[in-house]
Amino acid sequence: MDLRLDQGDVGALAAELRRRAALGRSEGLNRLFDYLVEVSERGLRPKEFEVAAAVFGRDAGFDGAQDASVRVAVHRLRRKLEDYYAGPGRGEALRLVAPRGEYRLVVARAEAAALPVGAGRPPRLLRLWPWAAALIAANALAWAGWWASHRDGDYGAVRRAAPWAQVLGDRRPLIVAVGDYYIFGDLDQATGAGRLVREYGINSPEDLDAWLMDHPEMVGRYRDLDLFYLPVGAAAALRDVLPVLAPKAAARDQVRVVTASDLTPEMLKRNDVLYIGYLSGLRMLRDPLFAGSRFRVGETYDELIDGKTGRHYTSQEGGPVDGQANQRDFGYFAAFQGPDGNRIVILAGARDMGLMQTAEAMTTPQVLKAVRRGAGGAQAFEALYEVQGLRRANFGGHLVVASPLDSARIWAPPKAPLRFPAG
Repeated sequence: MDLRLDQGDVGALAAELRRRAALGRSEGLNRLFDYLVEVSERGLRPKEFEVAAAVFGRDAGFDGAQDASVRVAVHRLRRKLEDYYAGPGRGEALRLVAPRGEYRLVVARAEAAALPVGAGRPPRLLRLWPWAAALIAANALAWAGWWASHRDGDYGAVRRAAPWAQVLGDRRPLIVAVGDYYIFGDLDQATGAGRLVREYGINSPEDLDAWLMDHPEMVGRYRDLDLFYLPVGAAAALRDVLPVLAPKAAARDQVRVVTASDLTPEMLKRNDVLYIGYLSGLRMLRDPLFAGSRFRVGETYDELIDGKTGRHYTSQEGGPVDGQANQRDFGYFAAFQGPDGNRIVILAGARDMGLMQTAEAMTTPQVLKAVRRGAGGAQAFEALYEVQGLRRANFGGHLVVASPLDSARIWAPPKAPLRFPAG
């Protein structure tokens, strides 16, 4: 079947793809796309060495048998186009296609460009099945525990306290975003050994694509498996928090659990949002939060520095040191108004122990009253909670400080970009 239609549509379709940032942030991939758009509009069919010279700066000594950079890049571009038209662009009647074995783009109707059943990448939902299962299990544990051991009145005081009262009283749906982390595969073809890798500078498939464009020697070894992992403490935190949200969850489609990597700006505007996870997993919530916070991140996310007192609060993630019988961790709790008048709540920990104990504390009336009192009743506030324990076993904790957030700075354009450690 000939997929080609009017090639004059290439430029228009390409402009829409650029507008929607369909190819991600990879400069090399976008440079290749622009080149292929240009030659396709001119009706040209460049050779591999021409692409190598024009896009990747290769010289006359380029040997495609030894250098697979062009073929790898075109393969990744083809996959990006397929992913886009299987997702955000699935309703578009005309599509751009990179024919196999050629270095150009053609226009195709949606039905002609459709992949046969079983081809292409598995849907993200299926690849995320282990983590979806973890979230479902956490929900089940929460509800089972609630129905088995609590009456509705046991949570009444918590539900009447800020910020839970505002979330429960809002008609907007609530999204519970659980902090997750991207991991990819490392397969040594010589030995057949494989492992999963967490690299702080590579936080998405797009980041991996961009990295591989600059390191073609690792193509075929580093592979996107579309896998993300969740902290162990997130399930325990969900168990404590979800019963508080029971009245809202009882209404259909009012509470939805997603991973933080799937949270979009549109979702952030249209819903109330509760983040549960590590401080390092905040993603798009990170910049607005710390713009209005008295704290800043230290050398790693295991350290918070109080800008008002200069004190450093460091999680002892490696376990007890200097003869200590236990270790210290920190949790962080905050609430503020979202970009469209919605409510955003942050329940985070430096590590599992801080996350778990802080979730338990912030669903306790006495602690919520202390936080409210320390913040002077402000609607936008934050609190730091110190936890003592050993290997995720909590021995107790106490509120270190609670204070108002600087609301005016949270959604204001930053005067200078905030800088954070990787991860």
